[in-house]
Amino acid sequence: MNRIAQGILAITLLAASAFAMAQDILIRNATVHTAAAAGTLNHTDVLVQGGVIRAIGPQLATPAGIAIVDADGAPLTPGLFAGITGIGIEEVSAEPSANDTALAFGAIPPQAAQMRPEFDVTLAYNPRSSLLPVARMGGLSFTQLAAGTAPGGSIIAGQGGLVRLDGSFDAPFAGQRALFINLGGNLAVLSGNSRAGEYMLLAQAIAEARSAAPAGSANTLLTPAGRAAMAGYLGHGRVLIGVDRAADILRVIDIAQHEKLDIVLVGAAEGWVVARQLAAARVPVLIDGLENLPGSFDSLGASLENAARLHAAGVAVGFSQGGDASHNARKIRQLAGNAVANGLPWEAGLAGLTSVPAKALGVSDRIGSIEVGKLADLVLWSGDPLDVSSTARQIWLGGNAMPMQSRQTLLRDRYLRAAGPLPRAYP
Repeated sequence: MNRIAQGILAITLLAASAFAMAQDILIRNATVHTAAAAGTLNHTDVLVQGGVIRAIGPQLATPAGIAIVDADGAPLTPGLFAGITGIGIEEVSAEPSANDTALAFGAIPPQAAQMRPEFDVTLAYNPRSSLLPVARMGGLSFTQLAAGTAPGGSIIAGQGGLVRLDGSFDAPFAGQRALFINLGGNLAVLSGNSRAGEYMLLAQAIAEARSAAPAGSANTLLTPAGRAAMAGYLGHGRVLIGVDRAADILRVIDIAQHEKLDIVLVGAAEGWVVARQLAAARVPVLIDGLENLPGSFDSLGASLENAARLHAAGVAVGFSQGGDASHNARKIRQLAGNAVANGLPWEAGLAGLTSVPAKALGVSDRIGSIEVGKLADLVLWSGDPLDVSSTARQIWLGGNAMPMQSRQTLLRDRYLRAAGPLPRAYP
């Protein structure tokens, strides 16, 4: 057993469980990728006390009684962003009783009851979901829960919160919320079968949220609660907008500037086409680094160089998967790695999984980088964290060593027996 494994085993035994009191540890001789201005620090120690990073530097003094992990030069990064997902609110995608990601009242839009920005998927969050340990095994430490748009729903999907993937009922980011709006040709059916109808309804909803007129008439889109909820995002609060087509991106920028919305774009498949305008508007994006096919008329210009071109223009680029992001969250490292393979600087690739999403989602004062005073959400890797052949050796969340075990590893250990006198059941 090498020194890294010995140190990790000792820390895991000390932790006893994912919910134990935060352990004080000293990680020695790591290659520390800070995802901050300090860059990469070789042969560096990180001191964690009370769940917080207390010191960073070479050959730090060892406090009495502290547990030590010898990293032996291995990479140490901040905990990674899992992307915009339904982890903890979606267990089985096709089973309604195990999928709480979207609200759907009926099939004939628009209806007053369908546009419900007060809908908050965080209320359904289950920290005991089997998807959390699977994501943690991939070095993922936090995710933004997303309110989705379903048939019979609305382009204003609702709200979602940011959660740490430690399996705890405590919520260190309890105050963080974002409003989700989804636009594009595929959702025109929710707005009278016209993309222009999406903008018409969005403008009406914003006007109602700003108005003091009584709600409840036949032509009103928002309930009183919805009006109050949406008003909270006008001028402050984050709005995550799913949009891909370049023309729609420019339209969204105009709306955000006119209505003073703090927006983050999710998807932005054709973002590179309008990279200059995105940079000028200081709008961050969360993109899928593997999207390069014209899957719809909204993404005819999709390119594997999207991230590199956006970064070169000065846009803050983070990553989030399209498709089944909840069950495949661990693959988000591959998105960043492929973006690096297609021209994005390596440091920007790591930032896209750490500091960029943390800043875009309003929690960079606590997570997203390895700096003194930040929460000790750390991952020790076997190799390059953007290389799919590397694995997370250990993840600490708030100073707690998380069990490197999931339902998948339990099944592996149960059925993939070592060689013995009996033949394998399934050769």
